[in-house]
Amino acid sequence: MSVPIVRTVAELRTVVAGWRRSGSSVAVVPTMGALHEGHLSLVRAALQKANRVIVTLFVNPKQFNSAADLAAYPRTENQDAAKLAPLGAHLLYVPDAEEMYPAGFATTVSVAAIVEGLCGAFRPGHFDGVATVVAKLFLQTGADFAFFGEKDFQQLRLVMRLVQDLDIPIALVHCPTVREADGLALSSRNARLSPAERAIAPKLPSVLLETADRLARGDPLLATLAEARAAILSAGYREVEYLELRGAADLQPMTSVDRPARLLVAAWLGDTRLIDNVTTSPIGSTN
Repeated sequence: MSVPIVRTVAELRTVVAGWRRSGSSVAVVPTMGALHEGHLSLVRAALQKANRVIVTLFVNPKQFNSAADLAAYPRTENQDAAKLAPLGAHLLYVPDAEEMYPAGFATTVSVAAIVEGLCGAFRPGHFDGVATVVAKLFLQTGADFAFFGEKDFQQLRLVMRLVQDLDIPIALVHCPTVREADGLALSSRNARLSPAERAIAPKLPSVLLETADRLARGDPLLATLAEARAAILSAGYREVEYLELRGAADLQPMTSVDRPARLLVAAWLGDTRLIDNVTTSPIGSTN
């Protein structure tokens, strides 16, 4: 059984209107395709929550800083549809750039504060592209629920702020990062790693977890982060863009672990940029 595919807003709204007439609730799982188990776990969670589930597949040009990166991003619609079919997803929405951003399109959604630093410092304009396309997808689908993973934690917080500030009537559900057996966070970008790089890659989450544990025990922040950076580089990563401790609720920089936090990292392994994050409990916490 295949998943029905629609490619226009009009087609999408016609299908959703039919679902609404029958009293069905609707969930959306926004993706850029190249689906892996992390995406599929979100679809499964959505199917548990809503009567109907839409998976969106759109490689959003507005969130890429590099034309080469956009061109290299995998387009695997047929494979993605085949992965979704056994799960029971009800609709795959695959608009093209002209449908999403027609001639004369002139609106950008921008969220302040939450995008400062971290990926926002290294990818100017990226989060404006994310906020714009997410706002459009929420309005186009009219979904009751939206499902996001925690791997891109800054993006998750951005979407939460967007929904709150614009009073968008959708409930966000965030799900834990899905990892390989060796700890590497699942990502479409992992496919770019050479076999040698793939062997090195798990050092990133390993260092993160060790560092989070040290900080929770009260080890000094700056020295511990410096040692973690050195460990990532010595493992074979060529650059650490950032490794920071931020408040879990607001992503504000922290100088000590005095409240729930996230330890976030972005690092380059060869020509592949990987991101990850882990929770860090307050010093002395038993949770």
